[in-house]
Amino acid sequence: MMRVTANTEPIATRERTVEGFVREYLRELNFGQGVDLSRASVNDQYLALARTVRHYLMVRWLETLRHQSEIQAKSVAYLSAEFLLGRQLDNALLAADLTDIVEEGLSGLGISLDELRQAEVEPGLGNGGLGRLAACFIDSLATMNVPSIGYGIRYEYGIFRQTFVDGRQVEKPDSWLSLGSPWEFPHPEAAVTVSFGGSVEDWTDDDGTVRRRWNPGWRVLGVPYNYMVPGYGNGRVNTLRLWSARATRAFDLEIFNSGDYAQAVRAQTFAENISKVLYPEDSTPQGKELRLQQQYFFVACSLKDFVDQVLPDDFDLTRLPDRIHFQLNDTHPVIAIPELMRILVDEKKWAWDEAWSVVRQVFSYTCHTLLPEALEIWPVELLGRLLPRHLEIIYRINEEFLEGVRAAHPDDEIRARRMSIVAEFPERGIRMAHLATVAAVKVNGVAALHSQLLRDKVLHDFAEYYPGKFTNVTNGITPRRFVRLSNPGLSGLVTEALGSEKWVTDLDLLKGLEPLADDAEFRRRFRDVKAANKRRLVGVLAERDDLHLDPDTMFDVMVKRLHEYKRQMLKVLHVVTLYEQISTGALDPADVTPRTFAFGAKAAPGYRMAKEIIALINAVGRTVNADPAVQGRLTVAFPANYNVTLAETLIPAADLSEQISLAGKEASGTGNMKFMLNGALTIGTDDGANVEIRELVGDENFFLFGLTEPEVADLVERGYRPASYYETNPGLRHALDLIASGAFSGGDRTVFEPIVSNLLHEDRFLVLADFQAYVDAQARVDAAYADTEAWTRSAILNVARGGFFSSDRSMRDYLDRVWHAHPVPPSA
Repeated sequence: MMRVTANTEPIATRERTVEGFVREYLRELNFGQGVDLSRASVNDQYLALARTVRHYLMVRWLETLRHQSEIQAKSVAYLSAEFLLGRQLDNALLAADLTDIVEEGLSGLGISLDELRQAEVEPGLGNGGLGRLAACFIDSLATMNVPSIGYGIRYEYGIFRQTFVDGRQVEKPDSWLSLGSPWEFPHPEAAVTVSFGGSVEDWTDDDGTVRRRWNPGWRVLGVPYNYMVPGYGNGRVNTLRLWSARATRAFDLEIFNSGDYAQAVRAQTFAENISKVLYPEDSTPQGKELRLQQQYFFVACSLKDFVDQVLPDDFDLTRLPDRIHFQLNDTHPVIAIPELMRILVDEKKWAWDEAWSVVRQVFSYTCHTLLPEALEIWPVELLGRLLPRHLEIIYRINEEFLEGVRAAHPDDEIRARRMSIVAEFPERGIRMAHLATVAAVKVNGVAALHSQLLRDKVLHDFAEYYPGKFTNVTNGITPRRFVRLSNPGLSGLVTEALGSEKWVTDLDLLKGLEPLADDAEFRRRFRDVKAANKRRLVGVLAERDDLHLDPDTMFDVMVKRLHEYKRQMLKVLHVVTLYEQISTGALDPADVTPRTFAFGAKAAPGYRMAKEIIALINAVGRTVNADPAVQGRLTVAFPANYNVTLAETLIPAADLSEQISLAGKEASGTGNMKFMLNGALTIGTDDGANVEIRELVGDENFFLFGLTEPEVADLVERGYRPASYYETNPGLRHALDLIASGAFSGGDRTVFEPIVSNLLHEDRFLVLADFQAYVDAQARVDAAYADTEAWTRSAILNVARGGFFSSDRSMRDYLDRVWHAHPVPPSA
């Protein structure tokens, strides 16, 4: 069906007409799915559509691969344990410029494109911002004509599907592959062998050189699955390559015939566990080992793939820095550093210094956290048992690194211990962030404040030792998915106002909207778009979750991973405060701005306190939503299983974006950028990218509250006593007392006692310290929202001044500051 020759494109590519599409679609339905139109299920119709649409992109993909193989331009390899892609159909239609043709063609066949959109299952191959950022970045690289490849893991079960039972989170498997995955191309013939365990020994090569040899204990295969990553409107299609684990010998017939059926497939089961599930719960030794297996598995596959299959057979590896830059997306892929050293020293038989010189030129490291517990440290015992040769290599890297540190600071052994890649306490472990920093060309944070805190606090010694190594690249989001596709009403309005769609690839052009913030007619049309988005969300949640919301209320939204530092608890306390004041008569309901408080969040399966907070949010919601005294004024909505698909409907409907993490804890955030670009105003602390958002939109268009990062550090150093805020703030005391009384738990005072006690006696993220400032800021929100024209003006200015937060700009920063690669126009 792909009949490609040097001068001939597939029929699907040539016939960009409704008739041509229908002909190709019916052919795929008949011969691909094996059904005719009259008997085709919705899933049959969707799979046939997906495969038809991908035909329109495949010739561009094959040509991109051919052209890159021919010119060997410097590329970027983005190594990430997560790629949270979202649904692919609409993005492919947009890239191929087929939406209108497909919609008309399907309509003529009596098929609804919207219905087929809903049939697509989102691959949950990421946990949140980290994976979604990776997906935005590879979209931008393709759109900017940069040769690149993404490498990750094809998890059989992605991030769990969240359900609620009695308001408590219950995790269900995410069976995203159960109905087929039409966007992937498996290549079992290109499988890579990955080794684990065993021992290391000396051996002497033919030149008389004594070398080290790894004798692995067991092996698995990594099977690549390729995904197309189409650029927008430029003809380039890059590649995302995800690896799936398979056994080297999946089935033992002799054992099977003996009757031991489970043992016959044991190797297959054991191997496939590696790519079975995203982030296995790692509170057990077995879970930790599986996490490390996953990390090594995908980087070993990726490096071997690039060196042995992407590069030409005669490539001179001393030129590797001219051909590739490997970007380490957080610490998960950092084991790639000793793996490349092993390849060069053990397999290619290079001298150590020669290999280390090359390795130090091809990796850079993005740090995504300021939380010490999020900087991975692998126990030496585990790493040595699973990857004994790599532990040896890390020890030597550390030994030579510390020689330099001690030479530079001869009387400061404490500094050397702080900087050592090998931690000695509380157990001997390998600090992966330190290893990445030592080997990387550049280390970057993901927002201006975050990068400053990396240099000044988290990796301060390294910033002093390596002047010039640290830089900042503020995160960004792709405007294709999160404005053009997710908010068609706003996109149409912007395109009409600016006179073209060029803003989709040049988001700075949104500045042209600024004068229109003072145009009453444009403000009216902007409000109409927001109102339509709210109605769309209301319809989706009614059908998806049986949630019934009022579109004529303020939509106050907080959607992000559930973690204490993100402080969903602060927002819950605000809801409880309003409810308590109305219930006691302290506040007239008529004086309360009608609000829908929307939450969306998943808690890590082993994170007990986060799961308790989810239970509290749902309990508060049940009580508030059932109380006639606040109906029409306060509504709490917590749809289960928040994901990219729901985000694309929820974010365009939001009026208020909650970005309320404790200052100094959020690296950047990208949700804040998505809300801003879709016309929501932000209430937030001076944390992460909030700082840059506020600077761009102006204080008058941002609701700032809370302690600054230096004030947080000072308060903690002086001795933070959260109970003192409870004792001196009547509103806070009433809210906490109401929770403690069992008002939201059927009178059972014990249910939420752990939350209340944690806040009163520990409160690690200073919820109580920032409570009053937050409540005061919310009062300012109410006052601002009451002035419809002024609010709309601020919302328009948020959109107009949000161009900086395009992931295209992030990629330009990486290209200039880190990778030093260049766009390559597609071949003629």
